[in-house]
Amino acid sequence: MSGETFASVWDALEDDPAKARKLEMQSLLMIALSDLVKSWETTQKDAAARLGVSQPRLNNLLQGKFNKFTLDALLKMAVRGGLDVALKIKGPKKPKA
Repeated sequence: MSGETFASVWDALEDDPAKARKLEMQSLLMIALSDLVKSWETTQKDAAARLGVSQPRLNNLLQGKFNKFTLDALLKMAVRGGLDVALKIKGPKKPKA
């Protein structure tokens, strides 16, 4: 082991910082959507209808099939589900002295 540390698991998996942020956003949306659907205490069929997707598509989300979803598709489902999604942008990192 190299002992290298990372700010997030996505930084460890992806060398490109932009791709790492995108993966992080996707995972956060998937978690939020899964939690939302579970809070509805309804059938997958009804939950899927509320999100504007098919039941098999919702099942993919609930099973964590990450590679089956784009950031755009997850964002659309989140908005349809009533989630208030916001993007937080920070200034550039200051170089270490």
